Amino acid sequence: MEIKVSDYIKEVAPEFRGVAILAKVFNENESAGLWDQISVLEGDIREKYEMSQINKRIEIQSTRQVYKALGKDPNRYRPSAESLCRRVVKDMPLYRISVLVDLINYISIKYGYSIGGFDGDKIAGNLELGVGMNGELFTAIGRGELNIEGLPVYRDSIGPIGTPTSDEERTRLHLDTTSLVMIINGYEGGLRFNDCVAESLCLLRKYAKMTSFDVMRFE
Repeated sequence: MEIKVSDYIKEVAPEFRGVAILAKVFNENESAGLWDQISVLEGDIREKYEMSQINKRIEIQSTRQVYKALGKDPNRYRPSAESLCRRVVKDMPLYRISVLVDLINYISIKYGYSIGGFDGDKIAGNLELGVGMNGELFTAIGRGELNIEGLPVYRDSIGPIGTPTSDEERTRLHLDTTSLVMIINGYEGGLRFNDCVAESLCLLRKYAKMTSFDVMRFE
């Protein structure tokens, strides 16, 4: 698989860096150990941030700035990392989906990156990061049709599969997913990518029985 960044994204986000983890994994409903770690992280986030500070985290702020540059309101279409952090600070319970989804949410909350999690067997061909177009069909996971015009969007040879706000139903992670494509988006230049990738791989080994992996960096 190749991942390219369109010239339009490079123009509005010249510091953008991306990293993809391609891994063979085993998914299941829940891991008690992972949720113990999530609970500790929730406490750390509540202690460290007030609500007004969440969108000032550099990883979240840089994503919001790209939204604005593309003409999208980041308060109406919040990046997923921001939405998750806001939920934690509000002391609202996080959704328990599956080990893979919960793990990705943990990493997103901790590092502030918007992260796409896709079933690699359902991706058609290569990927390109571009910009959503008017009228482009996108069924967001758990929220129905989403207007992605002006959002950064990954597309495969069939169509759009993911934005920083939400991923698409077609390539979503299921309990029978064994091929994970996890894309970490650093619109600020990926300043904490090394730590983020290292911890992601550690958690995938520990909780998703990862047997093999490849790490792909792109810009």
